[in-house]
Amino acid sequence: MAYQVVVNGKKLAADVDADTPLLWVLRDTLGLTGTKFGCGAALCGACTVHVDGQARRSCVTPVSLLDQGVKVTTIESLGSLAAGRALQQAWRELEVAQCGYCQSGQLMQAAALLQANPKPSDADIDSVMAGNLCRCGAYGRIRAGIKRAAQLMGSAT
Repeated sequence: MAYQVVVNGKKLAADVDADTPLLWVLRDTLGLTGTKFGCGAALCGACTVHVDGQARRSCVTPVSLLDQGVKVTTIESLGSLAAGRALQQAWRELEVAQCGYCQSGQLMQAAALLQANPKPSDADIDSVMAGNLCRCGAYGRIRAGIKRAAQLMGSAT
């Protein structure tokens, strides 16, 4: 069946089965490979994207749940968000990433956090980011990057 999905501001068509996970629509059908496969069970966060501004695990989100007009934002479009630009700058400044595999999911989850709460506490960050795993253990740098991005966003206003 053909689904119309708005991804990164563009209306795209995907002729896939209704139960096809959004992750595979993005990667295999639409060629957007920035979103990563990690566990396939929504446990690691590597596949995090935004669906209407909310962080969502794309590996367990069937394309059929995306009604016409639902907006999906992937890591390829992170720079279109104020929080995304601040996070990208902070990640570079602090050299947050180590191997980088989980970072698209980390950044998308962090962007959703900063859009909802532009001045998060350490507890806020830890709570929201707890579902995003980093096998390199860069959690301290990730938290510092989010805090730095929040500072950058605050100085831009």
